[in-house]
Order: sequence, then C-alpha cells, then structure tokens
Amino acid sequence: MINVCIINPERKQLITELTSELKNAGFFCSSCPTYNDDTVAKVLGNNTDAVLISIDSRYANQGWTLAHTIKEENEIPVIPLLTLESLDGIDSDLKLDDFVLEPWNGPEVVARLQRVLTKADRKHSDNVIRYADLLIDLDSCEVWVDDKLMSLTYKEYELLKFLIGSPGRVFDRDTILNKVWGHDYFGGDRTVDVHIRRLRSKIEDSRHTFIDTIRNIGYRFKKDL
Repeated sequence: MINVCIINPERKQLITELTSELKNAGFFCSSCPTYNDDTVAKVLGNNTDAVLISIDSRYANQGWTLAHTIKEENEIPVIPLLTLESLDGIDSDLKLDDFVLEPWNGPEVVARLQRVLTKADRKHSDNVIRYADLLIDLDSCEVWVDDKLMSLTYKEYELLKFLIGSPGRVFDRDTILNKVWGHDYFGGDRTVDVHIRRLRSKIEDSRHTFIDTIRNIGYRFKKDL
C-alpha cells in the first residue's frame, strides 16, 4: 500500500478530510503536526512514498526549508498545499513535483498524487530508456518528453526506439527501412523521411532537438544532448 505523509502544523481539520479522501482511494496515511527535524526523521523512517506539505504565509520559510530537506535526503515526491498568499513565495529551486492551490479538493489531490507517483515509478524503473528530457517506457510503449505523454503511431515509436538505441550512429534510409519496416517491405525509402518528419513534429520543439539529418545519407539520434 502506498504511504502518504501529510505535514500540517495547525489545520487538523484539513488532515482529517484529506486522510479520509486518501484512504478511500487506497492510500495509507500518516501525519506530522510540526516543521522540524523530527518530522524529517518520521517521513524518512516510515518508508513514505509521497509527502503532502501545507505551506501558508505564517510558516512559509519553515515549510519550504522542510520540503528542501526531504527532497535532498530522499527523492520522494513532495506536493505543497498552498494558499494564495504562500504562492507568491514559491521556491523555484525546489523542482516541485506538483502543487495544489487552496481551496484544496480531495479528488484533485488524489489525482495529482497518482500522477507524480506514476512518474516516480517510471523514473526508477529499469525497463525504460532515458535521454535528457525524453523517456521511453518499454513496458507500456509510451514516450514522454518533459513529462508530457506523446501520441505516436506504432511505426513512429519503433523508429524512435531504433534510433535511440545507437546514439550518434548514422543510419542510411535503406538500413532504417529494413530494421523498422522489415526486409519484406516493398515501399520506397522516402517513407522513412515522412515518418521522421512526423516523429520530429511530435517530440521536438524549440527546446528539444533529438534527431539529426545527415545530408545525402540518412539520420542519427543525437549523442550529446
């Protein structure tokens, strides 16, 4: 069972409501009423899978410090529960997994928890290919860029998987055609160009360029990103 710790220094009613909602969704919940070193020890000692931490303007500094400490000592997902006032002091260095803005809605908190936990599972899975901001989940055949799920066709997925398997290596169109489409494919090699173009349009943007065109030869997946 997934263990979620709720850290809240003064809103007991919030803890009660969230605990009920999370238990109904199948989570095990523990709670900490303070921001201190004992809280960190409890979080790390209870095999906690995720942390919900309430941060309001009164305790903002202590809350952000505690969130930093938890992230540094154990890479578990941390989701701050923020008020409008504390949103102004959001810590950009923390690399938040997500956050929830007041008024907190139980189903929304559950949905965000499930999302970040799924992301954490992918991050630590052995059956994924990771390259910069691109991740291929070989179990689910999903491709993610910047934590966004890409909608690829089967051939686009197979093409990407083939190219990323040998970063820096240049493949001519015939080789790509044979490896991805098979030796029995009778279409022209320009189908490779079409699929590369479609693949790029989905996984690349102004910040991400994964595939190089090698003029008069073919394509390669970038070695250094």
